[in-house]
Amino acid sequence: MTEAGRITVACLDLAGTTVADGDAVETAFAEAIAALGIASGTAAHERAMAQVRDWRGRPKIEIFRALFPGDEARARAAHLSFERAYDQIVDRRGVVPVPGAETAIERLAGAGVRVCLITGFSQRTLGRILDALGWWDRVDLALCPDEDRRGRPWPDLVLSAALRLHVDDVRHIAVCGDTENDILAGRRAGASITAGVLTGAHDRDRLLRAGATHVLPSIADFPDLVLTASDGAHDDDTLSAAPG
Repeated sequence: MTEAGRITVACLDLAGTTVADGDAVETAFAEAIAALGIASGTAAHERAMAQVRDWRGRPKIEIFRALFPGDEARARAAHLSFERAYDQIVDRRGVVPVPGAETAIERLAGAGVRVCLITGFSQRTLGRILDALGWWDRVDLALCPDEDRRGRPWPDLVLSAALRLHVDDVRHIAVCGDTENDILAGRRAGASITAGVLTGAHDRDRLLRAGATHVLPSIADFPDLVLTASDGAHDDDTLSAAPG
């Protein structure tokens, strides 16, 4: 880290990384797809859900556009069904952080690292989750895709965080997420750390293939990586670095 300097901004994914997902997102996708006429238990439904799993981390509306190509009205209807289904799941189950997530955010903030939450949810769903968790005051920024910002795997959200939080050098950014699209977005934005976690959608091999610099058990381990890197160290026996 001697050339890049210390980490000043951490971009953290939401569902599966800082917020415990369980099967909430996948269940909401399955219900939305079924509501649009692809019946649960059919081969078509299984194919659609396989694509959902493959594309996790991307904007939800983009996933529906891929499932219903050329049919914007159907994609938007599916996205609305998804948000309603997710709302109902939140109402039934509540929203809880991944164990250690709040402590991780506090440690980063305490060390002077500014924290941005990044998600593929809509602004409405993002706000609902932050309201439920009481996290508005815990983080410096929370971003989702909109008309001016593409979602992951493109670098727009990470670069928007860099601009909004006045980063001097993109190498001062660390990104953490549970999907290959989180990792790709961080790499394309020039972040010096792109850490995958094993609490969400994609496994270790997939995160490494996407270019993860490290794979961690959970977000709870992320501050050790960031703060050690900022101090100029390159290795830590408790962390798993990507080869090469």
